[in-house]
Amino acid sequence: MARKERERITVEIHNKKYTIVGEEPASHVRLVASLVDQKMDEIHQSNHHLDTTKLAVLTAVNTMNDYLKLKEDYAKLLGSIRNQEDHQRKRK
Repeated sequence: MARKERERITVEIHNKKYTIVGEEPASHVRLVASLVDQKMDEIHQSNHHLDTTKLAVLTAVNTMNDYLKLKEDYAKLLGSIRNQEDHQRKRK
């Protein structure tokens, strides 16, 4: 199986440029960077005193919290779908 070509994409997050190297399409990397930038701006609006490092850590914590909630919701949804499928199979 052929390995994907790694791309170098330069993005701007919180007024700083970063070069991201990866196999994801450039459009995906730009979207991710844009979402990180938006989240950092959102947190910075209510916490002007934070330095960049603390702002980045808070952004990571908030993002991971959102991710875990979505992962839990996804697991519940899958469980619900499986229960419905099991219930339908028993009715047949």
